[in-house]
Amino acid sequence: MRHVAVIGGGAAGMMAAITAAREGVKVTILEHKDRIGKKILSTGNGRCNFTNTYQTPACYRSDNRDFAWNIIQKFNVEKTISFFKELGIYPKDRNGYLYPYSDQAAAILEVLQIEIAKLNICVMTEINVLDIQPVKRGIRVTTDKKTITVDSVILACGSKAAPVTGSDGSGYQLAKLLGHRIVPVLPALVQLRCAEKFYKSISGVRVQGTVEIYADDISLASDTGEIQLTNYGISGIPVFQVSRYAAKAIYQKQSVTAVLNFMPDMNKDEFLSFLQERITLCPHKTLDEFFTGIFPKKLCELWIRLSRLPKEMRVSDLSGEQLEKLVLLIQHLRTHITETNAFEQAQICCGGVDTTEINPDTLESNYVPGIYFAGELLDVDGICGGYNLQWAWSSGFVAGREAAGNASN
Repeated sequence: MRHVAVIGGGAAGMMAAITAAREGVKVTILEHKDRIGKKILSTGNGRCNFTNTYQTPACYRSDNRDFAWNIIQKFNVEKTISFFKELGIYPKDRNGYLYPYSDQAAAILEVLQIEIAKLNICVMTEINVLDIQPVKRGIRVTTDKKTITVDSVILACGSKAAPVTGSDGSGYQLAKLLGHRIVPVLPALVQLRCAEKFYKSISGVRVQGTVEIYADDISLASDTGEIQLTNYGISGIPVFQVSRYAAKAIYQKQSVTAVLNFMPDMNKDEFLSFLQERITLCPHKTLDEFFTGIFPKKLCELWIRLSRLPKEMRVSDLSGEQLEKLVLLIQHLRTHITETNAFEQAQICCGGVDTTEINPDTLESNYVPGIYFAGELLDVDGICGGYNLQWAWSSGFVAGREAAGNASN
């Protein structure tokens, strides 16, 4: 019987293994941690947002723009839902974000493990792959425990994000040994650290707003949602969504800033009119009291301090220029980004194996026949909301199917 080796037992690796085994070939998973699927347990805050019903090409990022969407369409969200329903997962829909009905990430891992056992897939844990080389009859995989020769290999080793779960970046070295280029790997879906000292005074605040990233004063990306302010900078879903652009610009040694808008529901003129009407209604209030009921107290104190206006000042005494200054601080607070948080805090990475060197239909290496790639190892990163797992399922399926077809020839 033909034999496929899957290096990495994460989401993409398990999907690849299951798909290949269903094609009737022998499959072995090689995983360097003590068990497979550890990262799945931490996704979606332990609930596992395993896909999203809203799908567009913009949900997937890469230096090779169309690569990911081509693969997603080969195993789309409808096929993903059907796949997991067949395994026993009944999805819970929260505005398009799909979770197992039990709200337990462990359920996703368990049904995958059950299927792996049912298909008699060999799982070898605590084993490190040292080398992969094509030989006369197949591909030789050398590990720290044994050497095996197989017909096809799927590299699904993960990225460098959350290394405690097994994503330690070792797959990049294996890809390099096979002649592949690595697009610089950087943290993504991660918090951003800022230069200003005032963040300690607003740490813990959560507020609706928009964050827009600039590199050398050119806008790169923006997103709106709940911004979380920390003692070192900014966090929250909208920050995660734009963080990969900040990471790449910092890597390229550009000057990176973020503009924070804490009243994105109104444009400048609308907000100014709103505040003028509020002054008419409450002329007796001091500046310290004026924003109560609109914004968190810590933020109000910051804006007053940055405006250099006395907090005891009556709002009826504000000049038009002073009011505009406050509007600018609230809707256009510029902060300097110094770095991202480390890989340990990142949910995903941007960068990875250069997808221009991979067959866009089969995920096979353009350089070494019989070598396939899946998941985070490739230069593809999704936005928050189940998209990185959808990429794992789609790429794992395609790589598993194609590797099995190659192995059965």
